[in-house]
Amino acid sequence: MSEETKVITSGEPERAESSNFIYNFITEDLAPGGQYQGMTVHTRFPPEPNGYLHIGHCKALCIDFGTAEKFGGLCNLRMDDTNPTKEDEEFVEAIKQDIHWLGFDWGDRFFYGSDYFEEDYRQAELLIQKGLAYVCQLTPEEFKANRGDIGVPAVSPYRDRPMEESLDLFRRMRAGEFPNGAMTLRAKIDLASGNFNMRDPVIYRINHMHHHRQGDKWCIYPMYDFAHPIQDALEGITHSLCSLEFEAHRPLYNWVIEHCELPAHPRQIEFARLGIDHTVMSKRKLRALVEEGRVSGWDDPRMPTLGGLRRRGYTAASIRNFCERIGVAKSPNVVEYGFLEHCLREDLNATAERTMAVLRPIKLTVTNYPEGRSEVFQVENNPTDPTQGTHEITFSRHLWMEADDFMEQPIPKYKRLYPDGPECRLKGAYLVKCTGCVKDESGRVTEVLCEYDPDSRGGDPADGRKVKGATLHWVDAENCLDAEVRLYDNLFSDAQPDGPDKNFLDCLNPDSLSILTGCKVEKRMAAVAAEFDKRENRTGTNAPTFQFMRTGYFCMDNRHCTADHLVFNRSVSLKDSFKK
Repeated sequence: MSEETKVITSGEPERAESSNFIYNFITEDLAPGGQYQGMTVHTRFPPEPNGYLHIGHCKALCIDFGTAEKFGGLCNLRMDDTNPTKEDEEFVEAIKQDIHWLGFDWGDRFFYGSDYFEEDYRQAELLIQKGLAYVCQLTPEEFKANRGDIGVPAVSPYRDRPMEESLDLFRRMRAGEFPNGAMTLRAKIDLASGNFNMRDPVIYRINHMHHHRQGDKWCIYPMYDFAHPIQDALEGITHSLCSLEFEAHRPLYNWVIEHCELPAHPRQIEFARLGIDHTVMSKRKLRALVEEGRVSGWDDPRMPTLGGLRRRGYTAASIRNFCERIGVAKSPNVVEYGFLEHCLREDLNATAERTMAVLRPIKLTVTNYPEGRSEVFQVENNPTDPTQGTHEITFSRHLWMEADDFMEQPIPKYKRLYPDGPECRLKGAYLVKCTGCVKDESGRVTEVLCEYDPDSRGGDPADGRKVKGATLHWVDAENCLDAEVRLYDNLFSDAQPDGPDKNFLDCLNPDSLSILTGCKVEKRMAAVAAEFDKRENRTGTNAPTFQFMRTGYFCMDNRHCTADHLVFNRSVSLKDSFKK
């Protein structure tokens, strides 16, 4: 395990304080004689605004902001907008919204990578003047052919180009004299390095494309490996925390810091990315799902984006708890999606109001209950938290029940309603016993008939007899509303859709969404939906979430639910499949 638990005792009750290798490294750096002795820990979260944040980014978010929080430091938010191809302000605003939703804040430390373009360019010119960078005219195909192999050095016929010539060409590149792909600026490091990232890497390329902030001012853009360390140093970042694929890039990160003229020397530390089964984390693949119409958008509740998870009913607390509990690892691993559901279920069990809803309704008539009579029952909003109070439900002769709670010919050990079967409890109301059913011309059951025990109000018989049947949920047919309910499952049927020799689109689950119409819910849901509709930013907040008794946790859809058209998304079922 990469995460260890330290028990601290100081006269107070014992408390657990989590630690990990990142914290250990930083503690060493802050100790007497350490690299950052006496300094404030300063981290950064640098997403590229070319898509929406997903659950994988959330781990990095929690590490970057959480580490700063742990050491009483600072964390910057920087949009890594050095590649104009897919970047957009829409994504910038969505990223900021998601980070705030999770409970993190960057204060006044918000930056764009493009803010530093002029300084990036100045540093590149300095490298040319030092003889540490040169303009290369290999085409992309030639570049690949001359990359070399293990034990075979790379080749560049332009490596010894005079400094003055490279400087002139680089300035003309900036002036827009050359087409895309005609030239690159490469760092002069080591063509024979065993680390291919150090084989004279490209640090600038030509790209005649409109930038979402800079407009058409630039037609050359710095590569991430060049721009990122410069930006970290300029912002005073002490610890650049990034995912494990950048471990092999660390020598280049350090080379840029050492050879450019910069005010600080950040330390890069890598951690394993988050992998979850039955999903993909590549923004390119998530974009393909959206653009090809495989999902309804970036916030489709089946998507692993934070917008999608929020719309499905995931809470910020459950996601942060999930990230905290999976720990910080140095080696890649894949976490069960069931554990994410487990964290949500724990949170909602403590916070969600209980209500009754019938998803596949069939009529239930209490034949010995007086026609036209109605009575009120008080139901606890949350049995785990009495402070949440109660709400009223009504009971009458005509009810709705789940079709699955009746069988004319019961299977063995069936303890719900069937003719002459055992007494069952109607949750919070009375005991009932099935006396028969009504069928239509095709033989389909359309109505279940039962009799109630008037002396069992609240669900307990007056004589104390044992009730052998199940407890069933129901709604009053005279006091309910129709609703649409969307049942979600994993977007991919394959646990590893990103696996080798697989097309992730072939792994899509055709049954990932089922839509039920004509469901029956308590009438108070219209008022809840109307109140939710008054919120200023519906999609950026969690919609009201309820436990549908015996069924699962469901939230109002933050896009489509209204008082006139109730729409609920299933967040998670009641049954916990995660093996603790």
